[in-house]
Amino acid sequence: MLIGLNPLLTPELLYALAQMGHGDEIAIVDANFPATSVARRLITLDGADAPSALTAILGVMPLDHMAKHPARVMEVVGKPKEVPSAVADFARIIAATLGHELALEPVERQAFYVEARNTFAILRTGERRPYGNILLSKGVVGPDGKAPDLPRARR
Repeated sequence: MLIGLNPLLTPELLYALAQMGHGDEIAIVDANFPATSVARRLITLDGADAPSALTAILGVMPLDHMAKHPARVMEVVGKPKEVPSAVADFARIIAATLGHELALEPVERQAFYVEARNTFAILRTGERRPYGNILLSKGVVGPDGKAPDLPRARR
């Protein structure tokens, strides 16, 4: 055990996050996502939901302030404007972490699978709600130990 770390940050997950560099990506995916067949590196948190995993990761990993869309979500098939409950939770968590809203870029389902294949790692959760999937681009930590501010909501 370590002091001050979210208990969902397992040694394997912390190691992957520490290995990631600026611009590398991690996918947090739901229990129905074909993670085993898609992942280069698969990490599992079967007992956690996706928003809890996002909260844990954002506690130690900054989002990329240089990326056009540092957080992307899977678009609902046939209903591109719909916001699933898991995605609404993601938006709330990111806004609370940053102190302001950040638009989550929707990605068509098949394109999301392609993007997930190219991530540094996939974190499969026990999330049962559909579309509980998010791609995150890792940012930088400056000499002061802080991450640069992300611009406010992008649309």
